[in-house]
Amino acid sequence: MPSLEKLTVSWNRSASWRRILLIVLVIFPTVIASRTMSQILPHKGGTPLEIVLVAIFAILFAWISIGFWTALLGFFVLLRGKNSLSVTESVRDLPLDLPDPDARTAILIPIYNEDVDRVMAGVRTTYETLSETGQGERFDIFILSDSTNPDVWVTEEEAWYDLCSSLDAFGHVFYRKRRSNIKRKSGNVADFCRRWGKNYRYMIVFDADSIMDGTTMVRIVQIMERRPNIGILQTPPAGVNRESLIARAQQFANHVYGPMFAAGLHWWQLGDAQYWGHNAIIRVEPFMRYCELPRLPGKGPLGGDILSHDFVESALMRRAGYGVWLAYDLTGSYEETPPTLLDELKRDRRWCQGNLQHMRLLFTRGFFPAHRALFINGIMSYGSALLWLLFLVVSSAEAIAEVLFEPKYFSGAKTLFPEWPVWYPHWAVTLLASTAVVLFLPKLFSILLAAIRGDAAKYGGIARLSAGVFLEVVLSTLLAPIRMLFHSTFVVGTLLGRAVGWGTQTRDDRGTSWIDAMNVHWWGMLAGIVWGAVLYPFNPTFFWWISPILFSLALSGPISVFTSRASLGKSARDAGLFLIPEETERPKVLRELDRNMALPAPYSPLPIPRQSGFIRAVVDPKLNALHRSLALRYSTITAARPAASDPKRTAELLERALTLGPRSLGPQEKMEILRNPHLMEELHRRVWEITDRDRALLWGLECPCLE
Repeated sequence: MPSLEKLTVSWNRSASWRRILLIVLVIFPTVIASRTMSQILPHKGGTPLEIVLVAIFAILFAWISIGFWTALLGFFVLLRGKNSLSVTESVRDLPLDLPDPDARTAILIPIYNEDVDRVMAGVRTTYETLSETGQGERFDIFILSDSTNPDVWVTEEEAWYDLCSSLDAFGHVFYRKRRSNIKRKSGNVADFCRRWGKNYRYMIVFDADSIMDGTTMVRIVQIMERRPNIGILQTPPAGVNRESLIARAQQFANHVYGPMFAAGLHWWQLGDAQYWGHNAIIRVEPFMRYCELPRLPGKGPLGGDILSHDFVESALMRRAGYGVWLAYDLTGSYEETPPTLLDELKRDRRWCQGNLQHMRLLFTRGFFPAHRALFINGIMSYGSALLWLLFLVVSSAEAIAEVLFEPKYFSGAKTLFPEWPVWYPHWAVTLLASTAVVLFLPKLFSILLAAIRGDAAKYGGIARLSAGVFLEVVLSTLLAPIRMLFHSTFVVGTLLGRAVGWGTQTRDDRGTSWIDAMNVHWWGMLAGIVWGAVLYPFNPTFFWWISPILFSLALSGPISVFTSRASLGKSARDAGLFLIPEETERPKVLRELDRNMALPAPYSPLPIPRQSGFIRAVVDPKLNALHRSLALRYSTITAARPAASDPKRTAELLERALTLGPRSLGPQEKMEILRNPHLMEELHRRVWEITDRDRALLWGLECPCLE
């Protein structure tokens, strides 16, 4: 194996000329397209409106060109196959063995009011698939809870205990409930590092819906062992397990286009890649030393805690001298996509604020140019929507102005001939066609690549693959204007000081109701209708040019509802459309997840619904004892006095709970009781001493002795 010094020099040299080539490939077509754009306008870019149009067009064309060339380069990388700069090459033929006993890895699963059954099924699958590799002793799993729902908190504790009992996993699977949710997920991970980080060389960070094959986890540890100059190694997670139409289309696109884009990103990023926040392995010691997130000065959404922490952590790791790599050709890493458009937009609202915060970090001392470019890329992923909207609005204004205002045929200079404003439709069609090529040609490359590599059968054959790509393009075209409008409002709202909360993510296929859709989309529908109604009387020709955008906006409510339907997604699957390889041939790790999801809930002798976690923690002797022991342990870990609350307040809560039952308590009051192990013990004892049948029923107790 080449020395690390030679590898570092090699990839740095390669990265330099590759990035220069990418810049050239982006700039020259952008200049040509922008010049063409200015020439097809009636005044050849000579009016203020046309100058704005050309400027916005240039930025947007350059933006989409980066994606085009990244995909094209990825196409050739995958077509070639072998890649000497791929980080996985050095371990591809190694046996699954981690000989160094100190190479211990913690798997972190931060959760926040999640579906407990899904989380624990994932934990069980992770534990079992690691055990099957024979290297399970080198890994520990940490379930790091930030849940604020008292019922979910108790259910998490019970599920963790039952899982460890059934797998004999005590000492390898740990559960911790954080008392304060400061800094959200990044703070959760930082809290782990402060308490237990020194015990581990690596940590693999999951999301609540992440799944990774045990072999993949061993492989990424082997890569880190052989490449001590790598600080973060990101795997490309593939979307799976969704049934709604929009989610099936997204996970299909993720599988068909994703590998090509990932290979292209690796081609020009190399050791300056980005961390995506999950499904990645991190070297703990430099992460703890160099990657502590700063708190941005000032108030408002652009100040305070950094939301999109992953981009910043990768930049800090790279500044410290460690590489950040994308293992683009490593499989066995999975995630689940948002099931509805509304859930996607809710997530994007938070991501938008986090990415816009990066404007304040662009000129941070010591950051590498590649990571400054990644910050700009993250900003543009939402800022481009506002530019597209401005481009369309200015274009519409220009189209109306051409009708309302009489053109000036003679300028101030002396001339014998008038200046005729001319529209060149054939040039406009040429420009539109070239833009469409930049946007859609990578999708055709993906079909070609699948056919050449023999992967088309995994998608149901070349015909179904092609049909799926076509339908995905149609669906993306319908959804793009809706996303554009919402992303634009997110950007404007953030810049105007509107902060975002930290909401729970939906991770099932329940779909969007008509009421919810109309509550969210009514103003976008109205905007599309008004826009079209104003434009059509003045310039019908231009109206029909942008009618796909206007129709999508006007129908955004129904589009949101129908794309969220699992029934439509299943119908597409039954027709062989939007199939992914994990459905045509289910990987073992996903089969194990399915099996674990189907396991029955543990038996409980009490007739209390499992989702009533707080009531069960008070009433069930076993669960009460478990919760109190864990609560005391939390107090010991945090070096805080357990339940340091006002005695008068404690007595008032106890009396109200006993007299009026658990429904008289709000979520915060339930959390207050749960954090006080002594109050939990007293409440448990007093509930079992109730002799009034009606009061006992409030706590789910039905006993003949109370008749």
